[in-house]
Amino acid sequence: MDVTDTTTVTAGALAIGDELLSGRTKDKNIGHLAEMLTAAGIELQEVRIVPDDQERIVEALNALRSRYDHVFTSGGIGPTHDDITADAVASAFGVPCSHDHDALEMLGAHYAERGLEFTEARRRMARMPEGSRHIENPVSCAPGFIIGNVHVMAGVPSVFQAMLDNVLPKLKSGAKVLSDKVSCPYGEGDIGDPLSAIARAHPDVNIGSYPRFSGQGFSTEIVIRGRNAAAINAARIEVETMLADLGPDRLAAPA
Repeated sequence: MDVTDTTTVTAGALAIGDELLSGRTKDKNIGHLAEMLTAAGIELQEVRIVPDDQERIVEALNALRSRYDHVFTSGGIGPTHDDITADAVASAFGVPCSHDHDALEMLGAHYAERGLEFTEARRRMARMPEGSRHIENPVSCAPGFIIGNVHVMAGVPSVFQAMLDNVLPKLKSGAKVLSDKVSCPYGEGDIGDPLSAIARAHPDVNIGSYPRFSGQGFSTEIVIRGRNAAAINAARIEVETMLADLGPDRLAAPA
């Protein structure tokens, strides 16, 4: 992986499928992608979900690929009539979509080995925009593909994860995001104003507050994120000082 310590490397994601928007399928890929990218030093900044509609896919893909260093798509590269991602990506890049020779050979051998007919539906999984490079699929053979800064992968979670494992080591990445957390015994209503002041005083870090309710009272987890350990530590010290100054009389207060 090509690491640039001082640069923020960004990513967008596009999940494709009517079944995601109807609720028939619960997406499992976005959370996994976000976790893996964060660990790799790539900042996932936007996620879109679109139906199996070529115009909508093209529109979303062009917006994302013009804005971010890397784009990852999931879904729509299978054998059925509604798997139109390859055509949509080709349209977005203004290139033809056709059967890739190497993918055809690989899939043909895969199905012959299993004693299955290499049907026209299965041949569809070898279609990709001209000029694409393969993403290896160790689970079910049918490759994903890369064109420009767009990485097109399957929607099936096990296949998506395997493809992502093959893609990540080859990507440009930036400094990894570090984080620290402070447990706060007060609700957000008590800490909102002083915490906002601390956030303004420390623009090099991101400070988030996440409320908790135990059934008896509110508390908050304060998470400080950034790429500079010294900046995170400085903000943490101010947060801890702020909490000490609030005093135990705030413990019974509602959020």
